Amino acid sequence: MPNLSVKKSWYREPYVWMLITFPSAAVIGGFITLSLAIQSSDGIVEDDYYKRGLEINRTLDRDKAAVTHGLMADVTFNVADKLITIAFTSKPEYQLPDSVVISFKHHTRQGFDQKVLLQRIDATHYQLPLPELTAGDWTLELAAADWRLMRSVKMPMKMSRDFRLTPL
Repeated sequence: MPNLSVKKSWYREPYVWMLITFPSAAVIGGFITLSLAIQSSDGIVEDDYYKRGLEINRTLDRDKAAVTHGLMADVTFNVADKLITIAFTSKPEYQLPDSVVISFKHHTRQGFDQKVLLQRIDATHYQLPLPELTAGDWTLELAAADWRLMRSVKMPMKMSRDFRLTPL
């Protein structure tokens, strides 16, 4: 009796390719995940989370100070002129500082955050060029030594917008 089974080469067997494909795909996917983890920083975890937790009372005191001073800020984003104008209102006895720090904090990507020192242009107004901000949700924070005002904004803006920042 002749042997009718024909021997196939190993590379012609579908089960061999199935055994090679799935582990290979897992290894390739692992390298892709590793490269994404190395290239992008999520910026969510703080190195000094314990110290930041201890500072929460100081932060709350800054919000209370803004209420005590009666501070409010009207922020105008002028997209055409690429300017941000800030007009403060406060109690008459409070003297606005000569400079205020404006922070643009991205909600999810700490690497995009920006801080700018604003100088006063008159008694209640500050002005700065509109920085280049990536699309997404941002927290706009105005702060001085003892107070802060915050608000969430969505960028980029297609037209000029006005916002009011009030104490939390």
